[in-house]
Amino acid sequence: MSSEKSSRTTIGILSLVMMIFTTIYGFNNGTIAYLQMGYASIIWYVFAAIFFFLPSGLMFAEYGSTFHSAEGGIYSWLEGSVGPKFAFYGTFIWLTSWELWLVSTASRVWIPLSVLFQGSDKTPSWHLAGLTSTQVIGLLGVLFIFLVTLLACHGMSWISKISTLGGFIMVLLNGFFFLVSLIILILNKFQLQQPITGVRSFIQSPNASFASVLGMLSFVVYAIFAYGGLESLGGVTDSLKNPQRTFPKGILIATLAIAIMYAISILFWGISANWQHVLNNSRVNLGNVGYVLMDNLGYTLGKSLHLSTSISLVMGEWFARFVGFDNFVMYLGSYFVLVYSPLKSFILGTPRDFWPQRVTKLNRHHIPACAMWIQALVVAIIIIGVSFGGSSAAQFYNILTLMGNVSTSVPYLYLIAAFPFFKAKTNLERPYVFYKKQTTANWVSCIAFLVVALAILFTFIQPVLERQYFDAFWTVAGPIFFTLVAFVLYWRYEHREQK
Repeated sequence: MSSEKSSRTTIGILSLVMMIFTTIYGFNNGTIAYLQMGYASIIWYVFAAIFFFLPSGLMFAEYGSTFHSAEGGIYSWLEGSVGPKFAFYGTFIWLTSWELWLVSTASRVWIPLSVLFQGSDKTPSWHLAGLTSTQVIGLLGVLFIFLVTLLACHGMSWISKISTLGGFIMVLLNGFFFLVSLIILILNKFQLQQPITGVRSFIQSPNASFASVLGMLSFVVYAIFAYGGLESLGGVTDSLKNPQRTFPKGILIATLAIAIMYAISILFWGISANWQHVLNNSRVNLGNVGYVLMDNLGYTLGKSLHLSTSISLVMGEWFARFVGFDNFVMYLGSYFVLVYSPLKSFILGTPRDFWPQRVTKLNRHHIPACAMWIQALVVAIIIIGVSFGGSSAAQFYNILTLMGNVSTSVPYLYLIAAFPFFKAKTNLERPYVFYKKQTTANWVSCIAFLVVALAILFTFIQPVLERQYFDAFWTVAGPIFFTLVAFVLYWRYEHREQK
């Protein structure tokens, strides 16, 4: 038994921190924040870190260290705190949101690859044997999910290596960005391209869409969701070296580092990019703002070095290629983690007799390979249907995206709501405890729950006030639909057990 365990415990503190970074931190989150709110986004990222990411991260650290030997991840957390039905509902909604993420990312991953090799997003021009670009991207997405599943089925060592590589590339990109920005700042005698005009710069957005109270609150929603994904690593605790200490320590290190890097990155974009000159045009959107800003960073460096315009433009293109490479590796790292951990937590956490025996069977690498291949097949079918289904399929894809938006955050309500019950349990061995008193745990849980609940509420209210009723309906329909599906599945299981 010990030899089996030692063969599986392959993840140390560095790999765990890199996996957290790869799963949560997004270089593009800083660029999107700068596009939407400018310097004013910093305060909301700090707010989200203080009132959501840090308290929930410490909750997850306690969950993870207490249930470190459980293979079910957040299902085991919720079941051990409240009960199996509550755990099934919360984990099922959580799993479906990540399944929708796998579908969208399998197609989105090719954009940074195109930027890397072609200098800009040329995916709309990709054609093969009479197939449209959408169909080609769809087929590539199917190949991608199958390849990642094949490699992930060979054990945590593959997943850990890819995630660690993604984390190191992310650190390299940020280090490169910070260094170049400092060089530009020095060359320009500490003059910012986006001037700071007192406290007002950190409160009011230069973007008219986010100048109103409603716009500001909608950005708070995004700031909170930018820290999402930490709970998805709950399924790897049984593969950690000394999980009682490694998991909470990794969470604390990653929480502090991610919050600081988000704030600094937003501030540093003002060194090279004037918001009105670079971002205030219709060609810049949430999908390409990262490449636009990196292109401008290279161009600004060239001009600051008094190079010619043509050379500065070439530098900008290669900076964009570099971020394309980084985004591809980051997508790859996240995909390896999320193709395995959420499904494993759900399949191995739920009662074994809930599923056919072959679904819960583990291969020699301690991976639920059959369940992962079923997942890959389902994702592939959805991708093919969306890619080859025409305009109705595109509409279906939009519906899936809207349904997944709120569904991604609803499981946090389950995890946070369960925490006071978890703390009230007296029969649990707790290797790591941050919240020493029950009263403190109750208050922190209430505050974090309200923050997430209000964020979800504003996500629904915004399209209603903008009269986008279709979007509003499907946004709220997502978690309701998935809850109903979970209810039916669990009802069938209970009915079968009573016979």
